[in-house]
Amino acid sequence: MNVLLVNGSPHAKGCTYTALEEVAKTLNTEGIETEIFQIGTKPLAGCIACKTCAQTGRCSFSDRVNDFLDLAKDADGFIFGSPVHYAAASGAITSFMDRVFYADLLSGRQSFYLKPAAAVVSARRAGTTATFDQLNKYFTISEMPIIASRYWNMVHGATPEDVKKDLEGLQTMRVLARNMAWFLKCKEAGRKAGIQLPVKEENIFTNFIRE
Repeated sequence: MNVLLVNGSPHAKGCTYTALEEVAKTLNTEGIETEIFQIGTKPLAGCIACKTCAQTGRCSFSDRVNDFLDLAKDADGFIFGSPVHYAAASGAITSFMDRVFYADLLSGRQSFYLKPAAAVVSARRAGTTATFDQLNKYFTISEMPIIASRYWNMVHGATPEDVKKDLEGLQTMRVLARNMAWFLKCKEAGRKAGIQLPVKEENIFTNFIRE
């Protein structure tokens, strides 16, 4: 089993990475393989609703979104990390997740269906809970079980060294990792026991404005 961790910070080894690394190390001790995916520093355009992905299964922009989509189908779980920018997730990871989840939905890939997910947030001081709520919405609309920890999944610090001193934050990351590992093992045990996935209904879309 493997978990894909996404670093939505422009800093490859910054505060967000430090939190994700703590999660990854603990997952490894639980026998879960991990990979930290850096979205990088190159510009990431927002979704333009061209719907090319519905035909090709890939975003029309050739960048890290398509690289991630190629990996996502084989991942068993996901953790998305973001720094706080103006009391919200970073612009880069917002554009990234908008396009990733939209392309997956329209293409019918179902890379995320019933796969566990969690959000991890890093901040110097404030804006963490707003960012945490923002990221979790991608999971709930995609039928992804959200893995919780003993506190909201956040660390505090202006530098990686500061984050390493946030002992409660790091413990929260470790508890999150163990809960993710437990869920994945339970899901696998259920699969081996023959427990079927839920019956899926055809999607119903109702507009608020009616004729």
